[in-house]
Amino acid sequence: MIIGICGGTGSGKTTVARRILENVSDEHVAFVQQDSYYRNLGDMPLELRHQINFDHPDALDNDLFINHVKALRAGEPIGMPVYDFAKHERKAESIRVAPKPILILEGILIFVDAALRELMDVKIFVDTDDDLRFIRRLRRDVEERGRTVDSVINQYLQTVRPMHRQFVEPSKRYADVIIPEGGYNEVGIDLISGKIRDKLQEVLRQDVARTW
Repeated sequence: MIIGICGGTGSGKTTVARRILENVSDEHVAFVQQDSYYRNLGDMPLELRHQINFDHPDALDNDLFINHVKALRAGEPIGMPVYDFAKHERKAESIRVAPKPILILEGILIFVDAALRELMDVKIFVDTDDDLRFIRRLRRDVEERGRTVDSVINQYLQTVRPMHRQFVEPSKRYADVIIPEGGYNEVGIDLISGKIRDKLQEVLRQDVARTW
């Protein structure tokens, strides 16, 4: 079962994914973030890297992302890239992700690519007010990604906001479920977690039946 969690930057996608992992058990759930699949810009001068529009679908290596999703679905492990957001380049190391019965995909643009959407069994859109999303992004980029306040604000105005309107918000129409207020929506998360647990039990019963 492949679950896609989409929504604007700072909407609470990762929080929703982690809450689901807590409710279901990460023993049976693999979690892959689209943020890990930004194109490697290591050969480009750093000054030019800062000018790239990272909120446009072209900034992502979706071919690799889709291939990795298909590999996990086929029962094969992957080496998920590790991206350096301060330098805008892919690190040499990777993270091994093993296939599990439930796969959660998370990212702001995962509903834009039709080929990626078709791999998902359930599509969830986390819908949060713009001002809250901006505050969360500002905190995250400064505290976790080594960015300055001015650079975050400039990027938000120049690319994040217009790309959200052009790509992210319109992709909401593909969602099966819309969760307002992200990780604070206890009812929505509980309903989705229950659905995933039911599916997981079905998969585990099938595995037991096959062993007999």
